[in-house]
Amino acid sequence: MKLKALLLIVFVMLFSFGCNRSVHKVVFHPSHEFQKQESPFSDVVEYNGLLFLSGQIGLDHDTRTLVEGGVEAETKQSIENIKAVLEHHKSSLDKVIKCTVILRDIDDFATFNAVYKTYFPNKPARTTFAASGLALKANVEIEVVAAK
Repeated sequence: MKLKALLLIVFVMLFSFGCNRSVHKVVFHPSHEFQKQESPFSDVVEYNGLLFLSGQIGLDHDTRTLVEGGVEAETKQSIENIKAVLEHHKSSLDKVIKCTVILRDIDDFATFNAVYKTYFPNKPARTTFAASGLALKANVEIEVVAAK
């Protein structure tokens, strides 16, 4: 009887291990934008049902320039860029579970937050800090983790 129980436990462990390996596959997705195909990073890395997005700035992807209008306009564009990437990978803003926000100037926090709240009523976990030297002299960069 003990041998049967031991064999059953071993079988369950092996079966579970085999199943979990396929679930935990890491997928480095190429960008869906032609202009970013040669970038040295992935727009999205997928792992275990989660999408880890690279940071997005307020770049108009048609003109490849920052939108005009300061932190408010850049915040809107950054989130619209995130929304487009999520939709491309069959997810959406309402499935965002974590945001990391980098502001060039912490004094822009209130302006940024006013825009941010209109896109994320579910209130995902968030970290916000200021740093100088964002890409293309942007005022804001946002990265997210979302469920698929």
